[in-house]
Amino acid sequence: MIFITMGGIFGVVSRGDCVQDLFYGTDYHSHLGTYRGGLACLNSAGFNRSIHDITNSQFRSKFEDDIQKMHGHKGVGVISDTDDQPLLIGSRLGTFAIVTVARINNINQLAEDLFKQGAHFSEMNGDNINPTEMIAKLVCQGETFAAGIKNAQDKVDGLCQILLLTKDGIYAARDKYGRIPLIIGEKSGTHAVTVETCAFLNLGIETTRDLGPGEIVFISEDGVEQLQPPNDKLQICAFMWVYYGYPASNYEGINVEVVRNRCGACLARKEKIPLDLVTGIPDSGTGHGIGYANEAKVPYARPFVKYTPTWPRSFMPQDQVQRNLVARMKLMPIKEFIEDKRMLFCEDSIVRGTQLRDTIQQLYKLGAKEVHMRPACPPLVYGCKFLNFSRSKSDLDLATRQAIKELGGDGTGLKEFADPDSEKYKIMIESIRKQLHLTTLKYQRLDDLVEAIGLPKEKLCTYCWDGVE
Repeated sequence: MIFITMGGIFGVVSRGDCVQDLFYGTDYHSHLGTYRGGLACLNSAGFNRSIHDITNSQFRSKFEDDIQKMHGHKGVGVISDTDDQPLLIGSRLGTFAIVTVARINNINQLAEDLFKQGAHFSEMNGDNINPTEMIAKLVCQGETFAAGIKNAQDKVDGLCQILLLTKDGIYAARDKYGRIPLIIGEKSGTHAVTVETCAFLNLGIETTRDLGPGEIVFISEDGVEQLQPPNDKLQICAFMWVYYGYPASNYEGINVEVVRNRCGACLARKEKIPLDLVTGIPDSGTGHGIGYANEAKVPYARPFVKYTPTWPRSFMPQDQVQRNLVARMKLMPIKEFIEDKRMLFCEDSIVRGTQLRDTIQQLYKLGAKEVHMRPACPPLVYGCKFLNFSRSKSDLDLATRQAIKELGGDGTGLKEFADPDSEKYKIMIESIRKQLHLTTLKYQRLDDLVEAIGLPKEKLCTYCWDGVE
């Protein structure tokens, strides 16, 4: 059983009412999911919780009425693409609200173990167990909240990021390998925790530090107390900087947009081809494109603009036909920047390639002379086992795997196809180039991407590119 994981969590404890900060802080994670949004706060009267479907409307519009009735000094919020959250749990440890970003590869085995102990699950979605409820069950096995959270971290194979709201404060726990960020911030009388530091900026909250992998802290009105020190091994997902992260956010102290500019500049230093303009596939390709254009001394232009008021991000809809429709309808071409032009596009990555192929065909129909493509990361050869940040339900959906299959590959020996110096790699890239009808196609090398991020490779998860765990 596989859960496609995207989402963000936010928590705040304040000496005054926290609801406004909770509302806006959670909203600033909306780029990470479109399935469910949820808030829970706690006051002297108890817990107040609200959950809404956000598949067809923005988080803010769904919760504006709710927050008028919510009050409290502490609260947690979530944007989820997996399940209804927050959950309210009554346990021997006390009542708590829990939000998570989780992928549990071994959820069936964990469920079997709990069934043998007489446990049951109530938050079912068809035959699927709610991953947040599973983590809550594992937390409740501990003698304390901290011990229970550590139990969940140890037993979950995949990803386990937790905020747990109690009458005394918020327990915050980063995934044991730190695959996604969890960051502490503060302002006068307030302490907060977030996945995206961009959520702090307009709330006047200053970032104080990133939690380490597996670190558990307790946040109260008095401050932040460490309950579990971080593990030695950090494996933060490098794709956060390439695609998923918001440009204004910093992870491990490194800004997303700065990294994207570096990625584009690195691609430009590797070649010198005659171009009329450089651009980026909006939005995540924009930062890469600007970096390329500045380094190459070629004008940056926008041959496509994105219509955002009503169209969601194209990878979010679960149906491929709907994804293709969204991708086509939201991008509007500007013929004056296309006709008779030699153009180079920077893109965050190429996953399936179906939407990109349609975009390229449209460029040629509008009179483009040449269309060059430069993905900001290496080819996605391996489907993500940890976060599904490669955005593909099956490894075989990947453009690379389709090319490998057409070249007679059987899904084994992938290391050679991931090696940019191998002959098989070159043949695979040429096959993808032909499928997309590109003039040229060159991917970022992994060592250059690592350099652009600025962390040692051993602190990054690069599994989807090189298969290294």
